Amino acid sequence: MSDPLREEWTGPFGLPDFEAVRDGDFLPAFEDAMRQSRAAIDRIAANPAPPDFANTIAALERAERPLERVSAIFFNLAAADANEERQAIQREIGPRLTAFRYETMLNAPLFARIDALKADPSGLDAEQRRVLTLYHDMFRRAGAMLEGEDRTRLSQIMQRLTSLGTAFTQNLLADERDWSMALAAEDLEGLPGWLTDAMAGAAAERGEAGHVVTLSRSLIVPFLQLSPRRDLRERAFRAWAARGARGGKTDNRDIMAEMLKLREERAHLLGFDSFADFKLEREMAGNPQAVRDLLMAVWEPARARAEADAARLTELMRADSINGALQPWDWRYYAEKLRRAEHDLDEAEIKPYLQLDNIRDAAFETAGRLFDLSFHPVDVPLYHPDCRAWEVRRDGRHLGIFIADMFARRSKRSGAWCSSFRGQDRLDGIRTPIAVNVCNFARPAEGSPALLTLDDARTLFHEFGHALHVLLSDVTYPMISGTSVARDFVELPSQLYEHWLMTPEILSQYARHAETGAPMPPSLRDRVIAAENFDQGFATVEYVASALVDLDFHSGPAPEDPMAAQDATLARIGMPEAIAMRHAAPHFAHVFAGDGYSAGYYSYMWSEVMDADAFEAFRETGDVFDRDTAQRLLRHIYSAGGSREASDLYLAFRGRMPGVEALLKGRGLVPEAA
Repeated sequence: MSDPLREEWTGPFGLPDFEAVRDGDFLPAFEDAMRQSRAAIDRIAANPAPPDFANTIAALERAERPLERVSAIFFNLAAADANEERQAIQREIGPRLTAFRYETMLNAPLFARIDALKADPSGLDAEQRRVLTLYHDMFRRAGAMLEGEDRTRLSQIMQRLTSLGTAFTQNLLADERDWSMALAAEDLEGLPGWLTDAMAGAAAERGEAGHVVTLSRSLIVPFLQLSPRRDLRERAFRAWAARGARGGKTDNRDIMAEMLKLREERAHLLGFDSFADFKLEREMAGNPQAVRDLLMAVWEPARARAEADAARLTELMRADSINGALQPWDWRYYAEKLRRAEHDLDEAEIKPYLQLDNIRDAAFETAGRLFDLSFHPVDVPLYHPDCRAWEVRRDGRHLGIFIADMFARRSKRSGAWCSSFRGQDRLDGIRTPIAVNVCNFARPAEGSPALLTLDDARTLFHEFGHALHVLLSDVTYPMISGTSVARDFVELPSQLYEHWLMTPEILSQYARHAETGAPMPPSLRDRVIAAENFDQGFATVEYVASALVDLDFHSGPAPEDPMAAQDATLARIGMPEAIAMRHAAPHFAHVFAGDGYSAGYYSYMWSEVMDADAFEAFRETGDVFDRDTAQRLLRHIYSAGGSREASDLYLAFRGRMPGVEALLKGRGLVPEAA
């Protein structure tokens, strides 16, 4: 039997042998990998030969491959299929990996070699110069220029932040896993069959009879949209909003406060005024004020639209003889009523046409028409029975493997994401990527097809856009492969890809009724497309409020009480009372589960400025699958990875940078003629 944690993967298509993975092997494998990688790094640092790209940068690209191999398997499984043993390993290994990373970054002889190369990059090609610049920035921003106690303190901070981020994530998973609301037969009145089937499936997955609502987004959001029982909507919403803030051992509020203080200290050690200044230095935005300007330019028209919509929803609530104020647990329910009235649409009518398998095939078809890709199912052992895999080809040539893990389960953290078991590079011959999309769609009843909401369908296309960024990467060095780009650029390929879902060309072919197989009637399809921007005031407000809270958390002194700071931000911007933040701080995993989106949640909107404009490039041709435009998109965005600055890549594709007007128009927040 092979050892996928210590040996090169020899399974079909270079996949790891998941059946050979044993939880008890992870810690010894991590220790072996760190020992091998440390020895390789020490050899680079002590090399008596003058530094050049091959013996320093390319050597560093190879040095951590043993560690990358075991990390890829462990952290994918820890996120998508957690158990107590894996969580314990994560708590132990996380700080040790951080210490290892900072031991490398603070290696003075090693940085001296990189610094010497940066001072004289003659003879390097453009891709090598880019990789060298990124390595130099990575070491500098990790504290390579610090001395004495500051170096030691920074390493301590980073280890502690890793432990806190792990605790935040595991607390959130526990809150989501442990809460459910049982429904009696009379509580199901007014709910469509597909939703009651999903709730029965959720109960069965928990070993219970009957029906339950859980905190899976694909279950609780339809319940809030469709349940006529205001008392049950309130109970469910309050539980959803309280994740991470229920008191007891899973409460995240003290964790947040400590993380914010440590991030501020980290930024000051590195010479920055605030953590936001530090994080944004290498992003497209560049500085906190540019981010704030964008968010506020969107906030004002979005809030105005939301306030107008709130008045209309209140009228509908009054018609139901409810005289109190419109509340967050009312909004989705009455918005659904308003959508029926305005567009003759409701979720129960649409959802039977959105079968998971069909929408996935629609994503494949879009990739085929844009980028000449084909997807071929493969029968290989994977890490969980829910997973399925496809070989990805172009012109008959193997390009990579795509894995889909679509259904919610108690062992999986919430949300949806794209990761990889292996990235693409050509450093030592061609390494083809293995990309994975993980979602939390409601599991169907046994024998029934899996049905998606429109929000679910968009999520599938979004994450698949990320997967294409991984699969289509065409670079030499791992440092710039795939999604290794600026944080506020990484969402462009994913958000742009969502646009094709709502085109007549795709809906006409793939939106088919789950029982009859009949295509979605053109009249319904056209109403779905016409309603695409319905309730965008709400959607934009709940998102921008979260982004502004994140920015405020990190733009000045760390708040003593993050919850009070959150409330102060919401009061300052005039948050509508009937709308809650999309992610309240105690369950704001983007910001507190790790470092990725901290001071960076704005990036979805920064990327949306570009994705609205980028899709317009296709519309301008009269063909949303225009081949020349698609080839430019492939060459400069999906295949380029981080080989150039993000703004240069976008300019190469579009010829200019867009303004916020394209975003406002795309969200329907300005009149069409504006």
